[in-house]
Amino acid sequence: MATIFDPVMTTLAEPFTVSFVQRALLGGVLLAAVCALTGVWVIARGMTFLGEAMSHGMLPGVAIASILGGSPVIGAAVSAFAMAAGVGALRNNREFGRDTGIGLLFVGMLSVGVIVVSHSRSFATDLTAFLFGDVLAIRAADLWLLAGAGALVAVVAAVFHRPFLALTFDPRKARTLGLRPELANLVMMGLLTVTMAVAFSVVGTLLAFGMLIAPSAAAMLVARRLPAVMLTAFLIGAAATTLGLWISWYAATAAGATIAAVAVLIFFTILAVRAAILATRGAFPATSESLPAAPQASASDLRAEADTKP
Repeated sequence: MATIFDPVMTTLAEPFTVSFVQRALLGGVLLAAVCALTGVWVIARGMTFLGEAMSHGMLPGVAIASILGGSPVIGAAVSAFAMAAGVGALRNNREFGRDTGIGLLFVGMLSVGVIVVSHSRSFATDLTAFLFGDVLAIRAADLWLLAGAGALVAVVAAVFHRPFLALTFDPRKARTLGLRPELANLVMMGLLTVTMAVAFSVVGTLLAFGMLIAPSAAAMLVARRLPAVMLTAFLIGAAATTLGLWISWYAATAAGATIAAVAVLIFFTILAVRAAILATRGAFPATSESLPAAPQASASDLRAEADTKP
């Protein structure tokens, strides 16, 4: 029997009855899971700019791999590892800051990539696809690639959970406890490289970087403990994927860019709500009915978690 809610339900569900949108939704959810496991560490360690530089610095490897007939994913990974190695070599240089080194490597590698592309008529990868991707073109093989990357990242993140915590907040203590911070740093860079290389090959650098940063940053505003932050980041990323695909279907906008924009909008919405709640508490400090401030993941909270681990 028809009800007044049937048109509403049809409108909500219609985009997700199409097979390529279903694959895009599943791919976005898998990407949200991978990025939630990596993005929190990226933000906690102040590696956001490195993530952005790495996402665009993969172009030389992608271009060369395509010219030689190799896998763009492997080319992207090699290029990203090269950038990570360069950053590691420059991080202790006292002549300039770490961000300066990252910026120079970013511009240098992106320039090399553009030069390679401009001088090769056989380069088949569209630069627009490299930057913005096409989440609606996800294939079954791409879903398996994302699932495999997610499983790998999850296992490594679980095994290195305590070393990552100690490295992030107290490298000297990590060394004292025998947690080998140098190895932990190398593994963390490897996780970032794998995440960006795989995500780029499926959805492009814009959505890959957007999903890496925005959900995790938003989650840090509403959760304290690291597992809760990662779970919240995944839920926000999955929600941004669903809402972004729905909006792009009816608004006829680019799906990947819409998903990234929704993720960023969710972050600023949470930030605004949290600021309003804190302002309310400040205006009525003695009122017992005032809304509680939204908890925020802080270095002290996560450091305390590291200290309580056996």
